[in-house]
Amino acid sequence: MDEDITKRSERWHLRIRNLHKTFGPQHVLKGIDLDIERHTTNIIIGGSGQGKSVLMKHLMGLLHPDQGEIYVDGRNIVGLDDVQMRDVRRQFGMVFQYAALFDSMNVMENIAFPLLERYTNLSRDDIRVRVRDLLGRLDLANVAGIEEKFPAELSGGQRKRVGLARALIDRPQILLYDEPTTGLDPIATKNVDEMIRSAADEFGVTSVVISHDMASTFRIGDRISMLYDGHIIVTGTPQELLAAPHPALREFVETSGAVSFERRP
Repeated sequence: MDEDITKRSERWHLRIRNLHKTFGPQHVLKGIDLDIERHTTNIIIGGSGQGKSVLMKHLMGLLHPDQGEIYVDGRNIVGLDDVQMRDVRRQFGMVFQYAALFDSMNVMENIAFPLLERYTNLSRDDIRVRVRDLLGRLDLANVAGIEEKFPAELSGGQRKRVGLARALIDRPQILLYDEPTTGLDPIATKNVDEMIRSAADEFGVTSVVISHDMASTFRIGDRISMLYDGHIIVTGTPQELLAAPHPALREFVETSGAVSFERRP
C-alpha cells in the first residue's frame, strides 16, 4: 500500500483502492482504483448500468463494499460506525439529477433544510443570512421573490442552482453531482456547466460529477475517468483521453457526436 495513502495529503482528497461490490450474482464493481485531486473537477463517465451511481454511494458511505478501501483525507471510511460516518458525510454535499427539491417547501426552506436538521444552535436569523449569502453568490438574488418561490415556479436552471445552494449550505469540502445536465436544453446545460466551474472556483470544493453528456464532460472536467465492466479503464485530462486508444472509450465518446478523438496515421 502507498505510504502516503493512510495520511492526509494536500494533493489527494479521495483515494479508492481495489473496491468490489456485488448484488446477488451481479458483480458491479470489480476492483476500482481511483485518485481524486483536491480542488479539481472530476468527471466519471460510462454507460448505463456500469456502476457509476453505486460508486458514488460508496463515497458517502451509503453502501458498504465487499472488499477494498476508500480514503477521505487519508482516513479509511470503510468500517466506520454510524456516528463516525455522520462526521465524514458533513464533508460532502450532493447535487441530485433533478435537484430533488421538496415540492412543499419554498426556496428559503429548501436551502435551509440541512441546517435545521443538523444544528439546534443556529438561530433562524443566522440561517436566513447564510441562505441569502448563497443566493447572491449563485446569481439567484436578482430573481424577484426567489426566497418565497416553490420548485414548480422555477426554471430548470434555477432549480439546479437552488439544489446546489442546498448542497453548499453546510460548507462541504466535496461536492457530488449526479447527472447535473439531464433534461436541460443546450443553453441551460451551458449555464449548469458554468455553475459547476464557478462553484469549484468560488468555494474551493473538490467536485465529482457523474455524466453522460460528453460536450459538458470535456468542457468542465479537469480529469475524466471511464467506468467500464467494473473497472476504471482510463483516467486523465481531457487531452489525455482524446489521445487514448481504448476502443470502449472511443466508441462511447464518439457516439455522442460532441467530441472527436485525435486521428493517427
